[in-house]
Amino acid sequence: MTKSFDFGNRPPQDELSSLVAKEVQRVLAQYDELIKERSSISSRIETGNIAAANLLSARQQAIHDDLTALASKFVHGLGAEAARRFGVSAREAAPLMVRTEGAHGCAVKVRDQQSDCLRIEDWAGQVAGPTYLEEHFHIPRSTLHWWQRHNDVVALRKGARKHVFPLAQFIDGRPAPGIRQVLSLISNPRAAWLWLTSPSPKLDGRIPIEMLRQDLAAEVILAARDFSST
Repeated sequence: MTKSFDFGNRPPQDELSSLVAKEVQRVLAQYDELIKERSSISSRIETGNIAAANLLSARQQAIHDDLTALASKFVHGLGAEAARRFGVSAREAAPLMVRTEGAHGCAVKVRDQQSDCLRIEDWAGQVAGPTYLEEHFHIPRSTLHWWQRHNDVVALRKGARKHVFPLAQFIDGRPAPGIRQVLSLISNPRAAWLWLTSPSPKLDGRIPIEMLRQDLAAEVILAARDFSST
């Protein structure tokens, strides 16, 4: 039996737009699952296991391509779907196609932004934006922006204007003490975070950010001063 839908008096284009939105959400949900799977697998990859890392990267790219192809196929089939289900002409379906292409563009944009985060995480570790920090770390956006303006947190640029924040710098919802002093000595955030997360000869091979989390800021600041002077 063919499943029937009671669309009431809603315009056909609005109803089809709703279906499009649901499909885009489904595609993005699949991508979110990929992100979670990647994080889980990455945590189990041993340092230096290049073959395993390359295999994961290749699988991720293949799924990216599949999702893009799925979205593109769905968009280009909307005109025929509109004509078949709602009895509209190609001319009437054209505005809907434009709107749906825009939705597809948003999906691709979100995917690209997530890919940017993954590329940053390749060297910076886990990062997150203001929304995640507010929901999971209970850090208000206003507080986060205040910390950023006063160099209390390391903010890494993602794209043209947005920033993400390495999660390792937070302790109980606050920045580790000493980050402001480190950033005053190493002004470039990327350089500062690379130094903070790398073993330091000045600290007997210890990792500065781990020492800051252990309230050993004085030693870290001295080492950062030596690093910046050289």
